Amino acid sequence: MSDRLEPTATQAFEHALEDDAAAAYVLRLYVTGATERSAHAIANLRAACEQHLAGRYELEVIDVYQEPLLALQGRILAAPTLVKDAPPPVRRLIGDLSDRVRLFAALDIRSR
Repeated sequence: MSDRLEPTATQAFEHALEDDAAAAYVLRLYVTGATERSAHAIANLRAACEQHLAGRYELEVIDVYQEPLLALQGRILAAPTLVKDAPPPVRRLIGDLSDRVRLFAALDIRSR
């Protein structure tokens, strides 16, 4: 018999939460030029990320007018659209990202 004890379900869950807290986020925000709606989406997302994901997110802002091929490849039908590529699962959220509840759900951010 081994002296090493198997982790309990609670310990395994707590370890998973620690891993989640250190996860790096890869985000792409598709916008339509310098519109007010695009500016709001960028500001809302950056504020939320700096507050809850500081130092552990990568954000790429893509103007679909400047990079239409990227929008086509990303299957973007409306803008602004946020795509969370990592950590899995991939999530999409359309709008100006002012609804923090929906934004946090899309990003899998849990309030502490």
